[in-house]
Amino acid sequence: MHICVYGASSDTIKTAYLDSAYRLGQQIAKAGHTMVFGAGCTGVMGASARGVQAEGGKLIGIAPTFFHTPGILEENCTELILTETMRERKDLLEQKSDMFIVAPGGIGTMDEFFEIFTLRTLNRHQKPVVLLNTEGCWDALIRLLDDFVAGGLMSGECRNLLQVIREPEELAEIWKTME
Repeated sequence: MHICVYGASSDTIKTAYLDSAYRLGQQIAKAGHTMVFGAGCTGVMGASARGVQAEGGKLIGIAPTFFHTPGILEENCTELILTETMRERKDLLEQKSDMFIVAPGGIGTMDEFFEIFTLRTLNRHQKPVVLLNTEGCWDALIRLLDDFVAGGLMSGECRNLLQVIREPEELAEIWKTME
């Protein structure tokens, strides 16, 4: 299975986020899956890639050409795909993935999350979308979505399409349901 990981590119984040991302990468590789990601070598992206590599797993990095500068992209991707635009990058991340995990991240991660989750709620894909809620980083977002349901802005059925885990090791249970 190809698993897309969205997450922060910044290294100036909580160590717990980086540690969790590393374990996420390890879990993906140990299960025999391939990680698909934005190809960054820093932050959550870099930590998860290092976790995959530590377990001998495969990485598919997808990035726009303007990111192809020293110190930005992971050099040890099994496959690196360069695109002209961020829009193309997001399309390929979606096309090449069987599942999406949203790890701690900022505005770019939120953009990716809302697009892929919206497409899921509109039945444009049937792929699982999972929030990795490390140390409650997504608690405010989860409350917002629950408030949307309470206010009639989103159905409970749509809300239930989003899975939430606190630890990467919980993915094994989700993967079992996908077999």
